[in-house]
Parts: sequence; C-alpha cells; structure tokens
Amino acid sequence: MAFYLLLQLFWLATTVEALASQPLVTTKTGCPEKCGDVNIPYPFGIGDSCNIGIGGFNISCNSTVHPPKPFLGDNIEILNISLLEGLMRVLNYVSYQCYNQTGEAYPNFKNWVRLGENSLTFSETHNKFTAIGCDTLGIIYGPNFTGGCMSFCSDTKSVIDGSCSGVGCCQNDIPKGLKSFEMDLNSLSKHSSVLNFNPCSFAFLVEVNAFSFKASDVEGIKFWNRSERVPVVLDWAVGNKSCEIAKKESASFACVSENSSCYNSSNGLGYRCDCSQGFRGNPYLRGGCQDINECEEDHQKILCQQNCINLQGSYYCSCRKGYRLVKDNTYCIEDTNKFPVLAVVLGAGISTVFLLLLVGGSWWYWTWKKRKLIKLKEKFFQQNGGFLLEEKRQSFAETFKIFTREELQTATNNYDKSQIVGQGGFGTVYKGILRNNKMVAVKKSKIVDKTQIEQFINEVHILSQISHRNIVKLLGCCLEEEVPILVYEFISNGTLSQHIHGEGYASSISFENRLRIAAETAGALYYLHSIASTPIFHRDVKSSNILLDNNFTAKVSDFGASRLVRLDQTQVTTLVMGTFGYLDPEYHQTGQLTAKSDVYSFGIVLVELLTGERPIASTRSQDHRSLSTYFISSMKENRLYEILEDRVRDEGGKEQLMAVAQLAKRCLKRKGEERPTMKEVVAELEGLRSHEHPWELNNHEETENLLGETSQGYASNATYEYSVDSHILSALEIGH
Repeated sequence: MAFYLLLQLFWLATTVEALASQPLVTTKTGCPEKCGDVNIPYPFGIGDSCNIGIGGFNISCNSTVHPPKPFLGDNIEILNISLLEGLMRVLNYVSYQCYNQTGEAYPNFKNWVRLGENSLTFSETHNKFTAIGCDTLGIIYGPNFTGGCMSFCSDTKSVIDGSCSGVGCCQNDIPKGLKSFEMDLNSLSKHSSVLNFNPCSFAFLVEVNAFSFKASDVEGIKFWNRSERVPVVLDWAVGNKSCEIAKKESASFACVSENSSCYNSSNGLGYRCDCSQGFRGNPYLRGGCQDINECEEDHQKILCQQNCINLQGSYYCSCRKGYRLVKDNTYCIEDTNKFPVLAVVLGAGISTVFLLLLVGGSWWYWTWKKRKLIKLKEKFFQQNGGFLLEEKRQSFAETFKIFTREELQTATNNYDKSQIVGQGGFGTVYKGILRNNKMVAVKKSKIVDKTQIEQFINEVHILSQISHRNIVKLLGCCLEEEVPILVYEFISNGTLSQHIHGEGYASSISFENRLRIAAETAGALYYLHSIASTPIFHRDVKSSNILLDNNFTAKVSDFGASRLVRLDQTQVTTLVMGTFGYLDPEYHQTGQLTAKSDVYSFGIVLVELLTGERPIASTRSQDHRSLSTYFISSMKENRLYEILEDRVRDEGGKEQLMAVAQLAKRCLKRKGEERPTMKEVVAELEGLRSHEHPWELNNHEETENLLGETSQGYASNATYEYSVDSHILSALEIGH
C-alpha cells in the first residue's frame, strides 16, 4: 500500500513538473503579447479578435512612434495593465488657465474625459483631484457630482514641498464609479497679485503615489505645455453583472481557466477572475492558471526539512527511511518502535509547564492590553479637554451626556459602513441605537486642532444649551477617542438637498412647505446670530445641512465649521471654510466672517427652493454654472418665471413668488452690508406665509415683467418697507 502511494505521488509530481515547465500564457494564440514595452494580457487585446469582445478591452497600438504605444480609445495612452489587481494606469492631460497683464485668460485649456459605456472607472482609492496655483479655484464635474478645492499663497516662501493642503496646492477625493469628468478653473483676482511668479492655475486628476508637489510647481514650468500628462489609475472589470449572475450565463462567463475563481469588482460594476491558491497565470484563458512549484519558491523551502514533492496546487513533504513527519507534516524526526517512556514523561512535564506558561501569559497579555486601552482612553480624555468639560458639567444642559467609547461602538455596530447616513468635509455621521432604544446620530470628525481644545469645549457647552425646535439638538459627546465624537438627535427624513435634487424626490415638497422650511431655517439662523447666549456664525449653511423630519420640519445641523463670536464682535478673521456654490464671495476674498456670510449662503438655499437647481452645475452654460450668477442674470433679463421649478410656478402666487425672489436677490448682494439681517429675512418670510406682507408691492405690472410674462422692462430700484410683527419675533426668541 505504501509503495502504491509513493508510486502515485511520483506520477503526480512528474505530471506537475511537466505542467510547471510550460511557459505562462497571457494572450490568445496568434495575438501580440505586447505593444512596445507594455504587456497586453487577455481579456485585453490588440484587434477585435484578440480581446474578450466587450467595450473597453480593444487596445489600439500606434506603431508610428518608437517604441510603439498602446491606447484606449483614440487618445488615452496606456502605461500598464494589471490582471491581479484589476487596474490600468493611463496618462491624462493637465488643465491650465493663464493670465496676462491685462487680465485676459490666455492660454486656456480645459480637460475632459469620457470612458464610454464599459466597466472602466476612475479609481477613487488611487487618484486625487489636484489644483495648483496661488489664486486658484479648481472644479471637477461629473454626472451627479461636483467637487474641487481652493489654493492660495502670497509668495513662494509660504509654499512647502510635499504639502498639498491649500497653500499653493490642494487636493480632493473623487466618488466611486466615476466614468467621466470635465474640469474648470477660476481665479479670484486673475492672478493680479501673484502674476510675477504665478500667472497660471492648473488642475488634473492624478495617481496619488505618482505625484509629489514641489514649491516650484506654482511657477508652472512643467505643466502649461499642452502635451503635459500625468498618470491616472482606472479600475476595470468584465461586464456589468455580478459573479453569481455571470456564472448562470455560462456561455459568456469570463473565468474559463481550470483552477480559477470569480469575485465582484470593488467599483460596483462587473466582476474579475483570479487563479485559485497554488496557481498563477491568466484566469481568462483556458489553461491559463498553472501550478506554482512551491518546492522552488524561496519562502517554501524551509517548510520541508528533508524532501519536498510538488503537487497540483500544493506540495508534499517526505522523510528519509527511519524518520517520520511531525509539525504539520513538514518536519522529520527519528522513528522508533520502542515506547518512549522517558520522552512521554518529559513531554508531559514540559506540556504542563507550557500550558501553565500559556495560561499565565495569556492572562498577563489580556491584563496588559486592557490597562493599555484604559491608559489610552484616559490620555485622549485629558487631551480632548475632559477635565475642563467636567469642571463645566454642572452648567451643561441636563440632557447632555458624556458617552463612553464602548457605548458608541455598541450603538453603531462598531461604526459599521451600513450605519453611515452622511459624509462631509468635516466628518462622517453614523446612525446609532442606544441601550434605551433611542436613535441618535453619531458624528466622527476627521480632525481637531489640539491647540483649540478649550474653544472646542466652550463650543460644546454653548451648543448643548441651544434649545430651538429648528436646530438639531446636541445630546452629548465622547472624548475617549483620538478625535472627539459628538452625539446628536436623529432626524429621520433625510436632507433638504435630497428632497430637492435627489432621484425619485422630484417636486416632493409643496411650495407652502418650501416657504415654511425657508422661514424655519431663517429663524434658526436668527436665533444663532442674535438670541443665543453667545452669538454663533454657522459658516456652512447649505441644503444638505438642513435636515427634515417626517413632518418636513426643518432642522439646521452640522456645526463642524461654526465659530463662536464675542458679544462685542461683528466679524471674525479666520481661515476661509465653506462649500462651493454657497460661499460668500466677500468672505472668500477678505477672510472676514460675519453674520452676513450666513445670509448669503441662505440666499442660495432660497434660490434652490425656488428653482430646484444645484448650486454648481456643469449642465448650465460656462457663465451660469454658479446658481447665484444664473439666478441674478435671469432676474435682470426678466426670465424668473422660466427658471422656477414647475410645482413652485404652479402653486405660488405671482406677487408672492416675486417677493421671495427679490428677498433671495438681496441676500446675494456682493457686499455684505447691502444684505438684510436674518431678523429682516425672518420677518419677511413669516409675513409671506401668513399673507400679512411686511412690504408693499403696488406695481402689479412690474411683478409680471420680472416673472417674464410681459415684454416691458421693470424698475430695478424698487424698495421695500419692513415692519416686524412683535408676535413673530417673540416666538422665534423662545424657539417656538
């Protein structure tokens, strides 16, 4: 029997050795393996008959250059293709916009890319949108996506090599599944103040590991050439179906090699193939996955103490005569027929000692690890101002609680991805359920300035005191993590942005509810500016930060960018923060944050409610991509009625619509001093809701002109008188 087994092993080893000696096959028979220096593995191929026959896998090879170069489509040059990782590295052009002494933008090149209808996407984990310049606003547009970043500097001395955080260089993430994009560049002052060393702005998508910013890059010497390109990583997959569905349709299933497996693509489109453990090669070709000879692999040599026999997908260790295998069949010891009494006794004694050491060591390690965790939590608690918080604890609201690390981990299922309900520039929000079955929103911030811990505790203190029906209630915090965690009441009906712009939500809110939501939001901001014990400037007012409950009651949220203001202050000089499309241009230019900055952002929200349009949209013309510009231009051209959302136009009265539009227009004045206060905004909106207008608009013909229903002009200098009802403001001051 033993001889028969050895004979079988010998035959198997001989067969495996013969298979292993065959060269790895990477392409279909008769098809070129390379284009120039780049390998083109199947399912990709040069020519229709050499690829898998799905869009995105047909590679063209330009042989007119030396060495030849492979291309995806007409103009995307390929650097390499990885079967194992499912990645393709390509070259992408750099967008640039330069200015001359007269402020004219020249030369000017804006890049755009379309990958087409296939399973290729720009990798969100390997790429970053990057903008370079000292007076630069870089924007990237995609289907249902707008992103970007701002970069400023006054001289080259302030620019640091390797730092891309907003001084000379800035970066931003892209969403998963992005298949097309276009870029835009803007400048606040047309580079006039930095023209001598930085006349140009640049923007591009680039592989993170392939780009290292240099201070000299702001001079643009290596970027403004039209032919300059940077590496970008694409995720690729086969088809648009999952493994399970593709297997059922066996005729088109791509994992045809024996000893291969299938897994779903991480980009959400299609699937990929891989060779099983113990095999390597091309799983997309029959016979493409070939056995690995473990006996010749360096990391396997030490496993077999004496003889190693390679098997199909595995290996086998054997011993010389008189020895037997131990230790997972990899180590040989002398074999004897004598009962090893001494060895058994010694073995038992050693085993007992070993067991005691193991139990004792495990207990010691568990105790050490627990103490280390306790010390770490104490360190974070102290570092995040825990003792300062305890000192103020008596003055906090009764409902405010300091949560433990374990409580929030349990509530959020250890911060499982399925619990995420929102992500923004300042952190991630998770849905959590406390032990008393109360639902909460748990916000993990991305960063915290350790030099501002005292201010953070003061802000938590102030926010815990806020009791207003239209402001999300802060319930507590946890200071036992590296970055403090805030716990808010959970609002169940999504954001205002989702209801205005989201698919399936079109026209879901009546005009009456829109007007009420606007009034409630304005009331909350008025409360923060003027009634809270310490004035608060929100600094990031936008429709995605206005939550709605099941009754469509507005709840202002996300105070991650907010600033407390002393009672004797009207403005604060601070780092410019906010969101594209909502950012107050005066604050952007001067860095002076005022209450009127929130008024401007609220004006954008008001226009969103009227028009249903996004704050930044690539679908509008170049001059009107900003909603503010688009709206004001439409008002000047008497086209307001054309841009109103259908339901708003149908349900709102003409004079009522005109009044709301005029209010929004005043909120969007370039100069903050010309904008109304939130108190005035509240009074006008509440008057509009009750039809007891605090303004007089006597010219009905003028209303029709502005709405775009007649061809005559209008008086652009119309004025309005405010008479604030005392019962309205009294209600606001107590938060009702």
